[in-house]
Amino acid sequence: MLTLSQLQLDRDGRRVLDGFSADAPQHRLTVLLGPNGAGKSSLLAVAAGELRPQAGRCSFDGLDLLAADAATLARRRALLPQSSTLEFDFSVREVARLGGTPFPDIPAAELDGLIDSVLRLTDAAALAERRYTSLSGGERQRAQLARVLVQACAAAARGPALLLLDEPTAALDPRHQHTLLAGLHELVRKLALSVVACLHDVNLALHYADQAWLLDGGRLAAAGPPAATLTPERLEQVFQLPARRVGELIAFGLPRG
Repeated sequence: MLTLSQLQLDRDGRRVLDGFSADAPQHRLTVLLGPNGAGKSSLLAVAAGELRPQAGRCSFDGLDLLAADAATLARRRALLPQSSTLEFDFSVREVARLGGTPFPDIPAAELDGLIDSVLRLTDAAALAERRYTSLSGGERQRAQLARVLVQACAAAARGPALLLLDEPTAALDPRHQHTLLAGLHELVRKLALSVVACLHDVNLALHYADQAWLLDGGRLAAAGPPAATLTPERLEQVFQLPARRVGELIAFGLPRG
């Protein structure tokens, strides 16, 4: 389980996390939502051990994520940031293979099988031999997703692992958004994996998440099952937009005034 306790983080003279506390259990997909500037990316960076808060604790399965060395972190957690760059003209399969770098002990046949499975999950199998620099933005995102999923799955085969995804669906078309989240929802059931994904689409969170964290101004506005957490009243308060239920969906209106 990922445990975040009383996190306080200041960046550029502004408090971006203010007493944040929450747990992300194993075998569950946790979705993080909130307005721009709410502190979502900063929270994921702290959880990944890449940013050190001014106060608070951050642990995963007994590992202090704020004290662990880079090699240990690479074998226990994988992070997909908002934007990923790659300077080398690798094929998509070679990009995915980078996810196995922290695990030199993996037999080649096992790694190849894992890469094949992940490329299918991200619907990138047909791209396997394409050069990364020739891809569209959405195709590059699927290649990067394959890389971090290889890392996370390899880690989960050796013990509890943590996967952190910052806006993984941002560059994807609607079909690939659903393909990815359905795959993640199934993956966490099979592996010793805790997943926290930052999304902007409330309806994707309602459909696929096991629990939701709603962040506002660096504070946890609500947490729990998506249907109970992402209510129209609470969403309207956090996003400053009219919100209402339409069947099983949430619809936002235009700003008032």
